[in-house]
Amino acid sequence: MAAAPFAGSSFPNSSVPDRATLVACVSFVALGGVNFVAVRFSNRELAPMFGAGVRFLLAAILLMIAFVLRRQVIPHGRSLTGVLLYGFLSFTVAYAFAYTALTRLPAGIGSLVFASMPLFVVFLAHFHGLEPFRLRALVGALITLAGIAILANPFGEAVPLLPLLAMVGSAVAAAEGAVVSKMYPPVPPLVANAVAMLLGGGLLLGLSVALGEPWALPSLSETWLAVSYLIVSSAIMFALFIFVIQRWTAGSASYLTSLLPITAVLAAAPLLNEPLTAALFIGGVVVLAGVYVGALRADRAPALTP
Repeated sequence: MAAAPFAGSSFPNSSVPDRATLVACVSFVALGGVNFVAVRFSNRELAPMFGAGVRFLLAAILLMIAFVLRRQVIPHGRSLTGVLLYGFLSFTVAYAFAYTALTRLPAGIGSLVFASMPLFVVFLAHFHGLEPFRLRALVGALITLAGIAILANPFGEAVPLLPLLAMVGSAVAAAEGAVVSKMYPPVPPLVANAVAMLLGGGLLLGLSVALGEPWALPSLSETWLAVSYLIVSSAIMFALFIFVIQRWTAGSASYLTSLLPITAVLAAAPLLNEPLTAALFIGGVVVLAGVYVGALRADRAPALTP
């Protein structure tokens, strides 16, 4: 992928995505949905903060090799500040919560809860003064949440409260990271994600030490495969998200997370023996309807102003 500017403080974004943006969206959803399943496998043998930290440190190394070969440089000043804030929110905080939650939550439920991220982005982007509040976006978010409620029904079992709240915290942190990335000068995606992942991975490993987690290599081949997948997908999908968010509005791009449960649930069914029922497909249609209303449908009415 050609290097595109890191999301900056100007907003030429179109409300209707072009072909390149749609291709990036599909790729992001395919990779990101399976990540929930891979994290569940990782958590079977690796302590959560240790597993997340190793994942992002190694992914950062891959991205660093790529941006060095492209003769790109590490940012400085306000650009570096923006990247570090993005890394702290989107990698350290969001994934500390997510990995902790997925020690107990099924991958499908975890992805469903994380899909609430667009609702938080709508309000956070407006709160930061980056985007006007649009009724269409709110309606789309509410439709999406209705779809999530339908999707959650097949699991039947009571969802543990603390892991559920941890995944909500992950969605909030990721939403704030997406919004913050729009507030600082441009940085190429390879550089931005390499630096952000390096910070996130280092802080997660520091947190692992503080929590007294054991550091041990996995013994099962399926764990090695899952961790390897997470490293490679991390090096690709977050650059894709930055590519999308700089070409689209923050609120619209964030609706990609609403599609992740579809991929996650379909992958979790055969790999983790999580149930696959008709309600999953019904909920998926409702989620897609929310994505269309909130993000894909062109504006036909002026934005609401405070």
